[in-house]
Amino acid sequence: MDRRQEINDYLLNAPGHVAPLFLLGDCLEVLHSIPNDAVDCVITSPPYWGQRQYSGGGIGLEDSFQEYINGLLKITDQLYRVLKPTGSFWLNLGDTYRNKKLLGIPWRVSIKMMDDQNWILRNSVIWSKHKGGLNSSKDKLRNTHENIFHFVKDEKKYYYETSKIRSAPRKTIVKNGAVISATGVSGVRYKRQIELSTALTQEEKKNALQALNHVLDRISRHEIADFRMIIRGQQRTTHSDAEKVSGRAKELAQKGFYFLFYHPDGTLPSDVWEIIPEDTQKRKEHYAVYPEDLCKIPILATCPKQGIVLDPFSGSGTTALVALKHNRKSIGIDISAEYIEISKRRINEYKNENSGVLQLFNEE
Repeated sequence: MDRRQEINDYLLNAPGHVAPLFLLGDCLEVLHSIPNDAVDCVITSPPYWGQRQYSGGGIGLEDSFQEYINGLLKITDQLYRVLKPTGSFWLNLGDTYRNKKLLGIPWRVSIKMMDDQNWILRNSVIWSKHKGGLNSSKDKLRNTHENIFHFVKDEKKYYYETSKIRSAPRKTIVKNGAVISATGVSGVRYKRQIELSTALTQEEKKNALQALNHVLDRISRHEIADFRMIIRGQQRTTHSDAEKVSGRAKELAQKGFYFLFYHPDGTLPSDVWEIIPEDTQKRKEHYAVYPEDLCKIPILATCPKQGIVLDPFSGSGTTALVALKHNRKSIGIDISAEYIEISKRRINEYKNENSGVLQLFNEE
């Protein structure tokens, strides 16, 4: 079957559980076969420049890092084309030292993408790996992190669902008749600070107490899990003092107080992800230590249930495997026939071990 037809057939398949589609070939050539605005989410970790010899050759073997960056930008340009306006692109890229110089490759690529290709950077995530490779250097720190960049095409239209990635919230309680927030805020201290304040007028005190009681009532109804109250002259502010810069500074100047509210469904993950790389010690094959957990937040947050995930450097198929586990279709591209076979084997093993779970997905 013609590759373009194969891709179109896969894209048009009915929603629901569909096995990943793996495509063998140079990713830039294969991407030309994918139609415009076709995928919902791109997650990938391209081979890093000059780090290792990957099976099948491909990007990362250039004579200079400038050539590497230029080659990578040709690919990100195609990814911009195939990504839907509502889509997201998550790029994990490691850096390289040459002649004692850290080259800053991830940021060089990121800035070029923003300046020359109209990508919008929403987050710069630090992947803290807890451990790094062996390092005999005596004149620099050990490196145990990598960059993950979250790009979008349209800052107003892109899909983002937070309910599946929030941490479990702590619950409010009622103690001795008083409503206490998830972290123990009862409002008694705030009330006392308002009453004794010399920085608030009587009218401001009245308004502050009324607003505080309203917030405590919302706590009792579980509309919010927690809050903080910033009172003029009492708490350290969380904003710029310039009213032209900060709306909170303006609110504090005009009203004498403001509130910070915490979501009842828990907090969002931060932009530092502490994820240990995959363990390769018990594997027959050696491939990149790209952990499954690195894909979970991107897929759950930025790929809708009926969406399609694309990994143009799919390697051993980790992105596709995580997409399958969360009932998303996916397309994986790799230049190595060996890696394609490893990917298919991993997918088949998961399907055989979890046929009941996959059947539930189909029935949803």
